[in-house]
Amino acid sequence: MVGIEEPEWLAPWCEEHLGAALEEMLFSSSQISVVFGIRLRDGTETVVKARSEPLDRIYSCLQAQKQLASEGFPCPMPVTLPKAVGNLTVHAETLLPGGDVLCGTSDEVARTYADVFARLMTLLEPLKIRPPLPNPYWLRWEQLAAGIWPELPWLSGCDSRDVPAFVVSTATRSSRRLHSASLPYVLGHGDFEAQNVRWKDSNLWAVHDWDSLAWLPEAALAGAASAVFTSAQAPTLAPLESSEAFLSAYQDRRGRRFTREEEEVAWAASLIPAVLDAREEALLKRPPASTTPLSHQAEERLRRANA
Repeated sequence: MVGIEEPEWLAPWCEEHLGAALEEMLFSSSQISVVFGIRLRDGTETVVKARSEPLDRIYSCLQAQKQLASEGFPCPMPVTLPKAVGNLTVHAETLLPGGDVLCGTSDEVARTYADVFARLMTLLEPLKIRPPLPNPYWLRWEQLAAGIWPELPWLSGCDSRDVPAFVVSTATRSSRRLHSASLPYVLGHGDFEAQNVRWKDSNLWAVHDWDSLAWLPEAALAGAASAVFTSAQAPTLAPLESSEAFLSAYQDRRGRRFTREEEEVAWAASLIPAVLDAREEALLKRPPASTTPLSHQAEERLRRANA
């Protein structure tokens, strides 16, 4: 993530929707969302997030986020409704600074993250909100099943021939397995990376990035989380054994075992973020943080997915 300059719309947006003038920029970053940590003239510190996604989708995400925060789950509390600013959807939420990233790939670390993921899935389960669609691009496999990659502005003009053949094959096989599944869809966190979770003294401090909620089969959400929870900086694919430990602990915490179809769906979904990251690494000539582990693990994950 990199700091960015203050946009022209931010100060007037704060006065209109937060009721106070912008006094100081505390931090800024740009990844999927553009995030501004700010201090208002009345002393309030808050976070403003902007994302190029439909208003209705972000509204559903914020409904779920607000409910979990109200129930005491450690996540920021939304303080505004989403508002349209040009082609952006903008909202504000409470600032939860600090906390450490828990790094590692051990079974203990995997179980720790799986416990948190199962806890938030349990809290999301009874919520009655409109599905936050479309899903985040890294969890959309419908087009991949037909051999069509998502259109991403930062990859426009890149030569798709630079993508390794095994990445293309893995994307097609895993997405086709997912496309053939017949499981109910549920609400879940779609970007459960280590960098979005913070800890203090071994206790959970905050889970961030609630505008990345998704509407997918539970096994697919758990499978994707089992693959990305070790990503503390650059996105990567967790070791196979770490994903296995995560999925086992997740099922223990949820109090039921996956069916055979759910197991296959979980392993298929574990490949989707990795193939999209590997494609981006190839097109932008980035270090192969996802490509290398994917090259070693793809066939075994596909075998477990029955793909």
